[in-house]
Amino acid sequence: MALIEVHEISKVYSLGDIAVHALSSVSLSMEKGEFIAIMGQSGSGKSTFMNILGCLDKPSSGQYLLEGIDVGRLDRDELADIRNRKIGFVFQGFNLLRRTSALENVELPMLYSGVPAKDRRQRASEALKVVGLAGRENHYTNQLSGGQQQRVAIARAIVNEAPIIFADEPTGNLDTKTSVEIMELFVKLNAESKITVILVTHEPDIAAFSKRVIKFLDGRVISDERVAKA
Repeated sequence: MALIEVHEISKVYSLGDIAVHALSSVSLSMEKGEFIAIMGQSGSGKSTFMNILGCLDKPSSGQYLLEGIDVGRLDRDELADIRNRKIGFVFQGFNLLRRTSALENVELPMLYSGVPAKDRRQRASEALKVVGLAGRENHYTNQLSGGQQQRVAIARAIVNEAPIIFADEPTGNLDTKTSVEIMELFVKLNAESKITVILVTHEPDIAAFSKRVIKFLDGRVISDERVAKA
């Protein structure tokens, strides 16, 4: 069974009397442990597609199966539970709480899971070690560089041991050297922890870190290719 299967999904937004087709009859599958880059120009449908896969939005038509579960049949609470247990999100803008320590930011998903405070702190500390931030647990976000903030965001994404990370332009606010370091961290998590990484990017150099590249244009998949590794 594939981790993710989408069958003929479409997404239509209404802008007054105008129907905007963000996605048109997209069908594909993704296996556990893949590292996939989703590429396309602005307006190509790549972000809409990721929002649907991340259970942040629903398609107008078609079917989305996550580990065999028909996501379209889930109610709001069930979707929230799926996002908390099975999905970790990493965004371009980091989305960390200000005036809050790195440790407290990483603990946040566990609050919704009802994890006891002692266990939260231990697991958050371990996640920060995994991303290379041991010793920075008590630093506030404004005391961290952009790359360090993104590492905190990645630690937050993995702390609940979610099998999937969705990363939306995770290097968009970082310099070249730091971008490479962050992508190497994703590669490590994918290889060592078998986490499925689904990355949205418009940069070919960033997509090259993945194992599979899916390109969108005008709401449709125009190519789906494996990346040859040296």
